[in-house]
Amino acid sequence: MKFVDEAYIDIAAGDGGNGCVSFRHEKYKEFGGPNGGDGGRGGHVFALADPNLNTLVDFRFSRRHEARRGEHGMGSDMFGAAGDDIVLKMPVGTIITDAETGEVLFELLKPGELITIAKGGDGGFGNMRFKSSINRAPRQKTPGWPGEKRHLKLELKVLADVGLLGLPNAGKSTLITAVSNARPRIADYPFTTLHPNLGVVRVGPEQSFVIADLPGLIEGASEGAGLGHQFLRHLQRTRLLLHIVDLAPFDGADPVAQAKAIAGELKKYDPALYDKPRWLVLNKLDMLSPEEREVRVKDFVKKFKHKGPVFQISALTHEGTQELIKAVYQHIKAQQVAEQPSEYVDPRFAGGDEA
Repeated sequence: MKFVDEAYIDIAAGDGGNGCVSFRHEKYKEFGGPNGGDGGRGGHVFALADPNLNTLVDFRFSRRHEARRGEHGMGSDMFGAAGDDIVLKMPVGTIITDAETGEVLFELLKPGELITIAKGGDGGFGNMRFKSSINRAPRQKTPGWPGEKRHLKLELKVLADVGLLGLPNAGKSTLITAVSNARPRIADYPFTTLHPNLGVVRVGPEQSFVIADLPGLIEGASEGAGLGHQFLRHLQRTRLLLHIVDLAPFDGADPVAQAKAIAGELKKYDPALYDKPRWLVLNKLDMLSPEEREVRVKDFVKKFKHKGPVFQISALTHEGTQELIKAVYQHIKAQQVAEQPSEYVDPRFAGGDEA
C-alpha cells in the first residue's frame, strides 16, 4: 500500500434535533397540558488511534465525514434519539491541525486513544420545558444547535525511538533487516526505499525499541530535492538518530563530504532536529580489507570531527550490529527514565540492564 502521511478532510458533527410543541389530548380531559419532547443531540465525530494502521491513505479517497443529526422531539413526552456517532480510525502518531488557522488541535500518541474532534449540537427544548404556574399552555420551542464543522489537516509522524538517516544505498534497509523484524525491499540501486519502514528491535526479554528506516537523503533535501525530504518530519519524534555512512561508496565519492552534506540538510530543515543525539555508524566494512578499513575509519573520524559515539559495522554480515543495538537500548532507556516521573517505568525497559 502506498505510504501517505498527509491528508485533508472535512468533518461535520450532527445538528441537534428540534424541540416539539404538543399538548396532551385525552377523552374527558380538555386541558391536558404540554407534552412536547426535546430534540436529540447530534452525533459526535471521534478520532481513534489504531495501532494496526500506518498510513493516512484512506482519507485521500474519503474526505467528507458527517455524523447524523439528532431526531426531533415528539408529543407524549417523547424525546428525539441522539444521532449516531462516527469514529475515524487513524494511525498512532497522527497530528490533527485546523487547516484554516494552522492551529494544532490534537495528537494521537497512544494506541487506543479516543478523542472528540467535532461535537454534535445539543437538541432543542420542547414546550413541556416552558410550562410554569403562569404559563400553563406554552407554545415555545427551540431549534437544535448546529454541530461543529471543521476543515482539518492530518499529518502523520511515525513514533519511533531511533531513526536511520543517510544517503541512498548507505545500507539503512540492510541494517534494519539485520536487527529487527522489518523486511523492507533491498536492492543495489539508489532510492529503493520509498516510504518509512518501522521495525521492533528485540534486545532481550521485555527489552525492545522501535527503529525507523526512512528514504535516503541527498544534498538539497531540505529545499525539496530527492525523496527523503518528504519524510524528515518523522525524525522529529525520535530519541536518537543513527547516521549511516557508506565507508566504501561504489562511485568513489568522499564519505566525509557526503556525511557533512547530510548533516547540513538536517540543520537547514530543523535546527532542533540537528541538535538531537546523533551517532555515526560506519557501514560496509566487509567491502574493505582489514588494513584499508583501519586507515579509512581513522581518516574519516579525523576529518568529520564528530563529537558523539562512532560505531563500525557491516550490516550485511552483522558484524558489530549487536554492540550497536545494545548501546542504543541503554541510551534510550536512560532517556526514558530521565523523562518520566521517578515512580513510572516504561514496561519495555523494566527487564534490567543485561540483554
